[in-house]
Amino acid sequence: MTLAETPNQTNSSNPFLRLKYEPALESLGNDYYDEVAAAEFPQHILRWRNDAVLPRLGLNPQTVTDEDFINAFGKFQERKPLLALRYHGYQFGEYNSALGDGRGFLYGQVRGIDGELYDFGTKGSGRTPYSRGGDGMLTLKGGVREVLAAEALHYLGVRTSRCLSTIETGLSLWRGDEPSPTRSSVMVRMSSSHIRFGTFERSHYLRRPDLTQKLLDHVIEHYYRHLNTETEKYSLFYAELVKRVAQLVAQWMAAGFCHGVLNTDNMSITGESFDYGPYAFIPTYDPYFTAAYFDYYRRYCYSHQPGICKLNLEMLQEPLKAIIDRGDMEHGLASFDEYYRAEYRSLMLKKLGFEQLLVPELDELFPLTLEFLQDSQVGYHQFFYEMARTFSIQWRDDPAFVLHSSDIVPATGSSAIFDNWCILYHKILNNFAPEQMEIIAQTLKRYNPKTALLRPVIESVWEPIAQSDNWQPFYELINQIQSVN
Repeated sequence: MTLAETPNQTNSSNPFLRLKYEPALESLGNDYYDEVAAAEFPQHILRWRNDAVLPRLGLNPQTVTDEDFINAFGKFQERKPLLALRYHGYQFGEYNSALGDGRGFLYGQVRGIDGELYDFGTKGSGRTPYSRGGDGMLTLKGGVREVLAAEALHYLGVRTSRCLSTIETGLSLWRGDEPSPTRSSVMVRMSSSHIRFGTFERSHYLRRPDLTQKLLDHVIEHYYRHLNTETEKYSLFYAELVKRVAQLVAQWMAAGFCHGVLNTDNMSITGESFDYGPYAFIPTYDPYFTAAYFDYYRRYCYSHQPGICKLNLEMLQEPLKAIIDRGDMEHGLASFDEYYRAEYRSLMLKKLGFEQLLVPELDELFPLTLEFLQDSQVGYHQFFYEMARTFSIQWRDDPAFVLHSSDIVPATGSSAIFDNWCILYHKILNNFAPEQMEIIAQTLKRYNPKTALLRPVIESVWEPIAQSDNWQPFYELINQIQSVN
């Protein structure tokens, strides 16, 4: 019996332990990972369980207990091997060969009911060979922030990993960037893959094109299955990755999201967003807004994200050139800007209420909106929410009615840009029939939720946790994020 055919051996009643785990990455061999052991924690308090993702695994949330979560993802019962993945990466433009999973491991891989392969990966589960002197732990605040980021992005339409659980562990951690000692947690992330650009960069650094070839075949087999039978599957893979990444960064930009640390080890080979550290949502439209306090030169600021992602794709060509023709990859990368612009325009126009993109004036509305937002510095999320909240069919009658009952008007004062924007929006509405106004109203509500995950909002739910162990504001915020308008 081959490794891939080995069945699960467990008599456990725990639904997580009875899932059919597939040794997909494990079957590649230990050139790509190290087997590790999970840390043992003095305490296990389940703080977050994501019942919303359980049906995707074929699990009924009502049949999964809190103890099931704790035993599987806090005590790590009956799951072996646990794999710390090896990778390198360009960090702030400098190559770092001392990377790898330093505080996490691949817990297991399962097939969802949609037929797709999903990874369970930990964060804060203890030291590994790549901890580089660190304790391998995750602060409780870091766990809370990642849960919030993943859920907020998911419900904003961003292709993102999700947090499956967060468990407080009872350990006290010392951190220089926040009050210490601070509480600790262990988190399990559910993602499409934990293979990174940096996984390929490591094979190239080791001068092992055989490892690159094996890994690339694995990626296509499991994550680009529709390309398996294509003659030019390698170049087609790279072209599709370019498209996925371009669309992903457009989703970030429309959502007003700044990832903060777009090193190549934080770039997924499936084009999915993951690993949220010093992220932030922009309060106002500021192209140079920077999420990470240590990003002194604004390398990863909000407006640089498309260019950085494109640069990371370009650097990925170096390890892939052993398999894929460089000219083919250059040809694929040349479409990045077009993919990005099309996706960003489409998403921003949806935020403005328009699913249909055929009205010529929409090409004027999109840039004028950004000009107004930057000039006025009204709240980025507030502006779009106010559009959704106050939209009226009367906006077709007179430009003066546009947003007249919102909180935006007092904030703008007398603004020629705003006046021009209202005139243009009024003109566009008159390209649509009156009965289509309800569709526009629903589109505005769908793409512009009331709750914006700004830093003060995160702090407002963290403070009760830190001061009095009051989790109710956190759960209420999650419910708001997950609620459809």
